[in-house]
Amino acid sequence: MTKYLVERATLTDGSQSNILISEGVIKWVGHSVLPVEVQDAIRVDVNGAIALPGLVDLHTHLREPGREDSETVLSGSRSAAKGGFTAVSAMANTFPVADTAGVVEQVYRLGQLAGFVDVFPIGAVTQGLAGKALAELGAMADSEARVRVFSDDGNCVFDPMVMRRALEYVKKFGGVIAQHAQDPVLTVDSQMNEGIISSRLGLKGWPSVAEEAIIARDVLLADHVGSRLHICHVTTAGGVEIIRWAKSRGIQVSAEVTPHHLLLTDDYARNFDPVFKVNPPLRTQEDVMALREGLADGTIDIVATDHAPHPSESKECEWQAAAFGMIGLETALSIVQLTMVESGLISWSHVADRMSLAPAKIGRYSDHGQPILPGSTANLTFVDSGGSWKVDRDLMLSRSRNTPFHGMELPGQVVATFYRGEPTVLNGALVRGTRVS
Repeated sequence: MTKYLVERATLTDGSQSNILISEGVIKWVGHSVLPVEVQDAIRVDVNGAIALPGLVDLHTHLREPGREDSETVLSGSRSAAKGGFTAVSAMANTFPVADTAGVVEQVYRLGQLAGFVDVFPIGAVTQGLAGKALAELGAMADSEARVRVFSDDGNCVFDPMVMRRALEYVKKFGGVIAQHAQDPVLTVDSQMNEGIISSRLGLKGWPSVAEEAIIARDVLLADHVGSRLHICHVTTAGGVEIIRWAKSRGIQVSAEVTPHHLLLTDDYARNFDPVFKVNPPLRTQEDVMALREGLADGTIDIVATDHAPHPSESKECEWQAAAFGMIGLETALSIVQLTMVESGLISWSHVADRMSLAPAKIGRYSDHGQPILPGSTANLTFVDSGGSWKVDRDLMLSRSRNTPFHGMELPGQVVATFYRGEPTVLNGALVRGTRVS
């Protein structure tokens, strides 16, 4: 396996170091005295770029099997690597649904074959995502994919008895149930956040309480069972407060926020552009600020993209007929820099935690979210925090183009991604033609 010497990398404490990578592992981190092993290494100069543990996304829709017109494991993996990710978690709402050992193993092997990131399948909680009978949780956990996260994302596990049984079952092997918190009765035909703008536009409103009621119920169930609960894509100030309360009680709950909910508000729906139609919906500026504060103080544990690709015909239509969702793998890190780092709410060490260490811990992904130290697996991301780039949907590696950030100038650019010791992205990093002697 090739050796690489990454030169002039800036660690999250502000110090500049070189990083020697060999046999898929970080062998040395230092500045002055080079080890003997550096001989024959290919030099990659990142010119001061910030070094982060490879990003981990706990919420990705790769669509394969069944909707390869939107995305495939290969195209989604390439898009993820370009965005600085070295691991993604493939959601279960495929066709067929990933509710058996056979389907999750298929997705897992497709990820290995693609070779750009580790693809960890998320298993369905219920058969066919129907919310009634439990899926093959134990079989998926024992499969080659070693599934530890289960979710019916796209659907809420609405029956409290089914939710309780799922929490009890996964407790046996340290699993976690990731809930899509949406009361389906309170959101029938809902199109966007319930408020002044939805009233003016004549679109059916999606009340905050529909999310908050499920979060409140499920943290109480998790407390009763003594099991782990994860809340997907939190969007409301009230939801943040409930999670904060639950954590103060010692309840085993974690939560995620998406980049788009950290930046965009329901005001973007004014022109009826379906690219801004997403589930859960964009909320108010008050909610956005609460989400940012929750991510900064640790109430919200991680950033997850909820990358949701769709073919053009599903988004380039009238609002009511359009599919929910937007893509986000290639823009996630820049949005976090814009909303959280440049605002002074968090540091780059917090970015490493919220986008790598914490999601890897929740998902039990042992080779990811490791500190940049000798002996760690060489899953690494290098970002030029002083640079900027203009989002162009036609240059993205996803098969879909439904990004809400098209045309925006965003800060930060991934210049290199290393997956298990090999570069999957070299975008601006100078690879020197000679080896170190």
